[in-house]
Amino acid sequence: MTHPSIRIILDEHRAVSAVLRSLMAMLERGPGDEPERFFDVVRAMLFYIDEFPERLHHPKESDLLFPKIALRVPSLMPVIERLERDHMGGEQAVRALQHLLLAWELLGEPRRAAFAEAAARYVGFYLEHMQIEEQQVLPAAERALDAQDWAALDAAFAAHRDPLASDGARDPAWDRLFTRIVLKAPAPIGVG
Repeated sequence: MTHPSIRIILDEHRAVSAVLRSLMAMLERGPGDEPERFFDVVRAMLFYIDEFPERLHHPKESDLLFPKIALRVPSLMPVIERLERDHMGGEQAVRALQHLLLAWELLGEPRRAAFAEAAARYVGFYLEHMQIEEQQVLPAAERALDAQDWAALDAAFAAHRDPLASDGARDPAWDRLFTRIVLKAPAPIGVG
């Protein structure tokens, strides 16, 4: 049986992955004849990554999930330490991407390559990070954690669900962000 918190983590990973892959698809397409739309969509994608995964998803993993697993499965400590380093540098990395995007938007084409290279590195890093969690940490958690651990984790992860992964009602502010991304991004990324 998969616990609600694991389903939530996997749903949130899918939402983040979709945004990251869409970011790369947008980058491959480039601004074309609609640079305002392009930069608006990419900026919204980076804002989402900064706002939800970095500020809400990662702290729950770092503060609640990882300590429980480290206690019960000490052999995973090197993996958890690596994931923690990733979490600690994540917010700074996405902020650096936002700055590089702004430089490209304001200073033009000479700044495109710096953003493209940093974005590719970031997306690769982030996808690998989620894969490690899904292949090593979550299976260990399912084997090692007890009912009391799961009750605490399930409550914490249910309290702040990813607005792009949630199947329930979203906050109107997040609906605006989601709509902005989907309606302004060109097909097949969005419907714009």
